[in-house]
Amino acid sequence: MQTQLKDKLYADVEGTCSGRFGYIITVVSLSNISKGKILPGTGLAEFKVNYQAIVFKPYKGEVLDAVVTTVNKLIPNDMHFDPNGNPPSYSSEDQTIQKDVQVRIKLVGTRIDATEIFAIGTIKEDYLGVISS
Repeated sequence: MQTQLKDKLYADVEGTCSGRFGYIITVVSLSNISKGKILPGTGLAEFKVNYQAIVFKPYKGEVLDAVVTTVNKLIPNDMHFDPNGNPPSYSSEDQTIQKDVQVRIKLVGTRIDATEIFAIGTIKEDYLGVISS
């Protein structure tokens, strides 16, 4: 029974996002599994499980490495936008930003919903920008 509960917990929470805790990367350990309570009318059992997990919750001012998924017109003034490029990209004298390029950004704002985290970052500081093409 313990194995089935652990497997169900891993399947239900790993890889999900909670507005309170952030993205749940992986469950590290289980500290307590309560005795089950039978739910009336269904025959299902409910268990309370306490566990520890590795989570990721970005915060304003944090510096992160990321992969560009889309290119839009929100980019520094010193870069030139090429909407006709394949894929569309921004370029300056020393770097090009396009889809699938790794960049280092500093978060300037985050918004947390119940199941998603949205963030806006900048590359307008030293040591930020393209780190790999």
